[in-house]
Amino acid sequence: MRAIVSVSDKSGIADFARGLQELGIEIFSTGGTKKSLEAAGVKILSISELTGFPEILDGRVKTLHPAVHGGILARRDLPQHLSELTQNRIEPIDMVVVNLYPFVETVTKAEVSLDEALENIDIGGPSMLRSAAKNFPSVLVVVDPGDYDTILQKLRQGNIDSEYRKRLAQKAFQHVALYDTAIAQYLNEEAFPEEMTIALKKVRSFRYGENPHQQAAFYIEQNVRQRQDGLASLAQLGGPEISFNNLLDLDAALTVLSDFTAPTIAVMKHTNSCGLASHNDLAEAYRRALAGDPVAAFGGIVASNRIIDLATAQEIDKSHYDAIVAPEYEKKALELLRRKESLRLAKVAPYRPSPSELHLDFRHVRGSFLAQMPDTLIETELKPRVVTKRQPSETELSDLLFAWKAVKGIKSNAIVIAKDKTLLGMGAGQPSRVVSVELALKRAGDQAKGSVLASDAFFPFTDGPELAIKRGVTAIIQPGGSVRDKEVIELADKYNVAMVFTGVRHFRH
Repeated sequence: MRAIVSVSDKSGIADFARGLQELGIEIFSTGGTKKSLEAAGVKILSISELTGFPEILDGRVKTLHPAVHGGILARRDLPQHLSELTQNRIEPIDMVVVNLYPFVETVTKAEVSLDEALENIDIGGPSMLRSAAKNFPSVLVVVDPGDYDTILQKLRQGNIDSEYRKRLAQKAFQHVALYDTAIAQYLNEEAFPEEMTIALKKVRSFRYGENPHQQAAFYIEQNVRQRQDGLASLAQLGGPEISFNNLLDLDAALTVLSDFTAPTIAVMKHTNSCGLASHNDLAEAYRRALAGDPVAAFGGIVASNRIIDLATAQEIDKSHYDAIVAPEYEKKALELLRRKESLRLAKVAPYRPSPSELHLDFRHVRGSFLAQMPDTLIETELKPRVVTKRQPSETELSDLLFAWKAVKGIKSNAIVIAKDKTLLGMGAGQPSRVVSVELALKRAGDQAKGSVLASDAFFPFTDGPELAIKRGVTAIIQPGGSVRDKEVIELADKYNVAMVFTGVRHFRH
């Protein structure tokens, strides 16, 4: 047997090459890999000895040769192919061990030049992988160092069946597809190109998905134009394995917290905030968030945009939750929270998406994807406009801006009642906006007096605002844009309620 070995990731390659040589397999290699193997005491032959042609153009051309691709692509079951190999003095190649130049690692460095990026685009490697994978019944193609031990074991047993060869070929084609996707991403300057591929890498499998009868897994998008933050940076510090539903709630929590710069706690249930509060004292922020709906909070998720200190941990410890997520934990806080074996503890880097990032929000629909730019309007881009005779007080305006951030993270039709930068009640996911108002007011109870209201979209009728005003709401923030805006404004003026239009809506279906 003959093998070509040319790898960028050299982990385990020396031991693998020794194992191949012990089996009598002749190895050919290219410059960098050859030097690495020789330094490890493995004697191999150069590609030039196989092709009879030197590497040229600073190594750009070394394996692009009939002696390489003819030896890989020849079908062993076709006498004509074997005859042509003999006529052209080409010998079959039975194994290709290749992984590719570190393009992603290169282009994600700060201030990388276009010339440097282009030099790190591998041409010969993908060509050999595709050739070998195309001819997998006769050629073993290896891209993953994690497969080395299994392959050696199977070679020693003389038992490499067709199904295993096919699996290796699939991995090779996928490896090249991810690589080509990264290059296309790097070169792309359009928000919505005519064609695109999405590169995904599996991080973990779950026992089940949303429900026990559904299989599930977690994949991270590989995108060279996007920081690997959010759930990509998740580290579990304690508790049972994080579930599919936990990650949905964690993602929703990170999205909510990304809009807040002040110390903020969110309590999430079924991807909605049932509690949310900002306060300079994190423990107080938690107490206020919990007060928003202590019943719904049971079994939910607590999320913080600050390091969880001992005082906050002691408050959290009084209730039952499925998970906690924060940028970090003080040592004593972590020790305390770890005492609950059923409590999942997660650490995630702060997530604050930049509007300048070329990043799409994908939604899967039947057999298709919808793609949009993420809803990342920053605070300085918000231009609230008072439309009523009465201006909101300084306290009301502060609460209105808090409520406007809070309503963005709640499912439409979304209504938030807030006071003192605390969510007092919310209505989510209702077909009728007035029903969402009723639910938010019911949850807020008597605390609705002196509160403010935020609506993620305009009020189509006066019924919702009137209901809130009669329960004590003193200021309202909404996008505006309804044909009945004049009637809604007149209603607010009638009751001396301040109303602010944002000109922006935050639907979240």
